[in-house]
This record gives sequence, C-alpha cells and structure tokens, in this order.
Amino acid sequence: MKLQTKIPLQAQPHNQIDYNSKLLLLGSCFSENIGDKFSYFKFQTIINPFGILFHPKAIENLITRSINKDYYSEDELIFHNEQWSCLDAHSKLNSSSKEELSANLNNALEQTNRQIQESTHIIITLGTSWVYRQISTDHIVANCHKLPQKSFLKELLSVNDIAESLLAIISLVRSVNPKVSFLFTVSPVRHTKDGFVENTQSKSHLLAAIHQVVEPRNQLYYFPSYEIMMDELRDYRFYNADMIHPNDLAIDYIWEKFKQVWISEATEITMQNVEMVQKGLKHKPFNSKSEAHQQFVTKLQSYIKDLCDKHPHFKFD
Repeated sequence: MKLQTKIPLQAQPHNQIDYNSKLLLLGSCFSENIGDKFSYFKFQTIINPFGILFHPKAIENLITRSINKDYYSEDELIFHNEQWSCLDAHSKLNSSSKEELSANLNNALEQTNRQIQESTHIIITLGTSWVYRQISTDHIVANCHKLPQKSFLKELLSVNDIAESLLAIISLVRSVNPKVSFLFTVSPVRHTKDGFVENTQSKSHLLAAIHQVVEPRNQLYYFPSYEIMMDELRDYRFYNADMIHPNDLAIDYIWEKFKQVWISEATEITMQNVEMVQKGLKHKPFNSKSEAHQQFVTKLQSYIKDLCDKHPHFKFD
C-alpha cells in the first residue's frame, strides 16, 4: 500500500558537491534553509550577501553590480522609519548609519564578486514572479522596505522575462567563471499575501522559465524542492504555525533528498564526522571537572584536529 507519492530522484553522475566545492547560494529564504545545512556541515559556503532576494531580477541586479564592481553611492540609499535602506537589498542590511549601510553594501558586492569567480556551484532558489517597480526611477526593486504603496507598481514577470533574466545571470557569471555549475530550484514557501491563485500563477511562471533554461549537459540543473514539498510532504504537519513556511522536519527531509542527488558518498562520511563533532560541542556535562568529561573533551579535540588537518577551511566554535 502506498501512502505517499514519491518524486523520482537519481544521484547526479557529474559535478557532485564535495568539500573542495565552493558554493554561492542566492534567492529566497529557502536558500538560507539549505545554506544553513551546508554551513553546519562545514562546506565552503556564502549565503545571500544582500539578504533574501525573492525574484530573478533582484538576483540579476546583484550579479551585474558585483561583476562590474558598480559600487553604491550614498545618494542611492533611502531614509525611512528612522533607518537607512537600499531597495536592492533585504532589510537585514538596514542601518541607522548611512555610511555603515553604504560600506556593508559595497563589502557584500566585493564578497559576491570573489565568490562568483571562485564558485564551483551556484544555487539559486526563486520565490516569486511578482515584482515591484519604483515609479520615480522605473527600477524593479528587491525590497520595498515599507515605503508607501503608491510609490510602486506591482507587476507579474512573464515566463520569457524570467528566462531572459536567468540567461543573463548565467552569461554574466560565465564571463568570469566558465566552468561553474548552476542549480536552480523553486521555493516551496507560498506567497499567500499575493493571493492563492496569484501565488500558483507566480510559481508556474518560475517553473516554466527554469525549464526553458535547464540543460544538464551544459551544467544547468534543476532540483525539485517545490515538488517534494507539494507531493511528498502534502500535510500541514510539515509546516510552521503560519501554515506557509516548511518546518524543520520538512527542511531536514528535503535536505536528505538533496544529499541523495548532489552529495557524493565519500563526502557523506566526512559529514557524519562533522556532525559528531557539532553534537559533541553542544554537549553539556553534568560535571565538567569529572574524569569522564575530560576524556570526552580530549577525544573530541582529537577528532577536530584530524578533520581540520584534512580540511584546512574547517573552523569549529
């Protein structure tokens, strides 16, 4: 008896991710969920230097400015609700200081530029096809930062708009890093504020556009995060209390599926050792001065040294 529909998955035969890989993850909050897993297991990972970016035009803008080293000037920043913001970046970069925000934005551009040139894999998660265009500048923004709604026009990107944006991203990156692999996915988070029907329309545009671009023989891949959530995890017990965002159990489940496809078996052995160390570092002893605990600490430090000797980029808190 089948109680669940399964998305058929096969291990990726080429370009799998290992501890020599350098990863850049961009896009929706689901990028951060998966990126946090890579960080936990000590992969060489950069996640959303500009914060969460929900749509492809925002990602294209970040890539373009990073590659061209088109630094931000202070007259591109806005002051609202007692904070300085940038319409190209998420609110997590906001600051009470204009100078600090400008410096943080340009440091993020530098970091993105370096990672684009060094990355073996760029993972892009798209969240929505709905965008907001600032009327005064005719510029599609990444974040409205709670500015008055009358300052923006809401638009739905067409399938062709999205495909052209993705192709521009690919072309820009490969102009400086020809061998990089791209992995696209669609966020399973539903943007219900746009409306339920409108969210479905939005996701369908993303999916159709990505599949116009995906070409495995050209190292352009798709991973079905959205489909796994909608089919295999079709139950509200896999959602947070808001009934919109996947909960930790769902994220863990999708991560396990991702590993089956993209992580080599040899790499998983090291991941198991990293997890053992991570759990050991979180261990709270009943008696920190006991002989048993001291032996535990000594053994743990030995494991850490062995891992760091084999993988110099590893750092454990």
